[in-house]
Amino acid sequence: MDLKRLRTSFLLLAATLAFGTFGYHLVEGMAFFDSFYMTTITISTVGFAEIKPLTTYGRIITIIVIVTGTTTLAYTVGSIVRMFVEGELSKTFGRMKLEKEIARLKDHYIICGYGRIGSLICRELASYGIPFVVIENDLQSIEELRRDRVLFLAMDATNEDALLKAGIMQARGIVPAVQSDADNVYITLSAKGLRPEVYILSRASDEKAEQKLKKAGATRVVMPYLIGGRRMAQVLIRPTVVDFVDIALMDRHLGLLMEEYRIADNSPLSGRTLVESNLRRDYGVIIVAIRKKDGEMIFNPMSQEKIDGGDILVMLGKKDDLERMNRKL
Repeated sequence: MDLKRLRTSFLLLAATLAFGTFGYHLVEGMAFFDSFYMTTITISTVGFAEIKPLTTYGRIITIIVIVTGTTTLAYTVGSIVRMFVEGELSKTFGRMKLEKEIARLKDHYIICGYGRIGSLICRELASYGIPFVVIENDLQSIEELRRDRVLFLAMDATNEDALLKAGIMQARGIVPAVQSDADNVYITLSAKGLRPEVYILSRASDEKAEQKLKKAGATRVVMPYLIGGRRMAQVLIRPTVVDFVDIALMDRHLGLLMEEYRIADNSPLSGRTLVESNLRRDYGVIIVAIRKKDGEMIFNPMSQEKIDGGDILVMLGKKDDLERMNRKL
């Protein structure tokens, strides 16, 4: 709307200049440049003397040029100033609002990079309602972040100040997902230096980078190309298994989910066996695995397997049943 008004005001100003220039040329017999000069000094009200004494008709043209020209010029200048002022104010207040929202975040994730991998991670986190903030300094990616209405900081993720502003001291974890392995290593080192216990899930392009990231302190390292290749091979070898995993992990439309549930020390399940917990009977969930406190993973646990505080249950069930179990327990 502002651009349309500005375009209209420029057209009116040009029409006034044309009217005055041709008017002085035809009525007063001035040369075109003298007519244009006369029109310009009349519109600008600088107070210069007339090029030559005007006739009555010339003065009428001058009056019309003054009334229309000064009004149009004032409107044009005002539109330009308003666009710049409102634009700068909007950007300033927008940044302040973003920074306030980011400062209020707690138990969130910090995503470093909004490329193909980073944007997919953000989309999944948003679908589950998990809070996150993105650190990105690429101009094109920043425009995408604005369009997607994602909380972000337009900074370099390798800078410790960016990590601090993103709330790394209150974050649940950080995901270095930029394209450069060297930058991901640097981000990991910076994050560990600021908060040694922080959870770091990093992207790597190959096994050499994976080793370096683990040495730098990354908790987990994912190689998207390796995972993609293995998945394509599994589709060829075990298509039904892949379909089942997709349904259990990816397809939320069917209402089937695979979730993990951490057992608190004061949980009513702590100290009971699987059969005593009655999870299958009461909620219809299947216990796929149990990860013990010491990191041991027990797949397809027997009914007499004991559940302890700090264990993590990996369960498969319907979304409604899992939510009901969470509310109950």
